Amino acid sequence: MLELRGLSKHFGGVKALDGLDLTVDEGDIFGLIGPNGSGKSTTINLICGVYGETAGTVHFRGNLMNGKPPHTRLRAGIARTFQNIRLFPNLTVWQNLWVAQNSSQDVSAHGFLPRWFGATRRTRKEIARLLELADLGHKGDELASNLAFGEQRRLEFARAAAARPKLLLLDEPAAGMSRQEIDNLGRRIRRMRDSGVTILLVEHVMELVMGVTEQIAVLNFGYKIAFGTPGEVQRDKAVQEAYLGTSASKSRPVDGSA
Repeated sequence: MLELRGLSKHFGGVKALDGLDLTVDEGDIFGLIGPNGSGKSTTINLICGVYGETAGTVHFRGNLMNGKPPHTRLRAGIARTFQNIRLFPNLTVWQNLWVAQNSSQDVSAHGFLPRWFGATRRTRKEIARLLELADLGHKGDELASNLAFGEQRRLEFARAAAARPKLLLLDEPAAGMSRQEIDNLGRRIRRMRDSGVTILLVEHVMELVMGVTEQIAVLNFGYKIAFGTPGEVQRDKAVQEAYLGTSASKSRPVDGSA
């Protein structure tokens, strides 16, 4: 579904990402981990078009994405969440989900008022489903700014799902969550995958990553240093060195695709 080949992003002399090869198969929950500054969020920003690549290619479902703006990639089926919550604070929970609708029917209804008053029964049913997914059914009329932190995290997850993505990029969705909230997030991620959405998960909470992913790639200093199942990655010496802060893993990128 997603293929990155030789993907690089340089900011002046800083190589935030350098020659990344990665393949995410349809139906996977794929983990992307690494220490702070390793290139994880840069990878997401390149996939969804926030950054332009210095070198390399991004293919999604066989189509070259290079040069295409974020809204075109969203229409193609790529949605995301953010490390820092980016809701519409002065809209209600229901409105945050409505504005994210990405069906062909929604797109064809031009203008704010026609879309608002022309919301179909199907759209309203879908929003009700998303409210239930986020455990926010009782908060539909609440302003997003009035939600607790964990509720805002759940709303952002649901809002990304409202775009009906084929690929969902989750950028540290467990940040600031309690253990119970993380367990619930894991169940939501699996539920999304079971509904037909492929997941790319960037996360520092290892309990979540190891509990939901089938395959993991590890970045360090902009390079891929390991790839495998959760168990294989846990046992990899380069990964252990990267997380312990030693220098041995800095110079050992992994060749080939994930």
